[in-house]
Amino acid sequence: MPRDKTANHHKIMAAAKEEFMEKGYEKASMRGIADRCGLTAAGIYRHCRDKEDLFCQLVAPAEVKLKRWAKEHMLRYEEPVKKGRKVTWQDSNIDMMRDLVYPDMDAYHLLVAKSKGSRYENFLHDLSEESQNRFLAYLKGLKKAGVKTPEITPGQLHLLLTAYITALFEPVVHHYPYEEAVDALATLEKFFLPGWKQLMGI
Repeated sequence: MPRDKTANHHKIMAAAKEEFMEKGYEKASMRGIADRCGLTAAGIYRHCRDKEDLFCQLVAPAEVKLKRWAKEHMLRYEEPVKKGRKVTWQDSNIDMMRDLVYPDMDAYHLLVAKSKGSRYENFLHDLSEESQNRFLAYLKGLKKAGVKTPEITPGQLHLLLTAYITALFEPVVHHYPYEEAVDALATLEKFFLPGWKQLMGI
């Protein structure tokens, strides 16, 4: 009777998630994952190259979704500038957390709290850097289009974005239940959004 590789793959991924959630990437082991799913280590290696590949299979879809949202988010602000229209407030990272990240808390918790030792261990730092670069490019586009832009240095922007992104992801780091995370987000929204709007003159 042929083996059901799809069923085995689901078993491996579920066991890997348990192992990484409990021990983190650094302390997790392929042997531990094998024991959890009742397969041999050799059986697991038919589904991945190594431990990091297995971790990537779990978290890469979440990373892709977040980066796609961020790209589309910036386009919604860049397009009006390119077409000579007034920039209006549309959405924010608050919406990203509420609609994308918090409903998929486990995957993002693995990314930001359990990834030490993997290529994702600086995920939040890298996210802040990418956000800063996109924001600076956006400000440059505004200035080129003759739109008044805030007087802010890259260093000051780095401070603001690091504080903002760290605060948004704290419920993920601590794996809040969804309802508690959304309640916390309402407080962050009241605190941060007026400041961003004032900074941008929106």
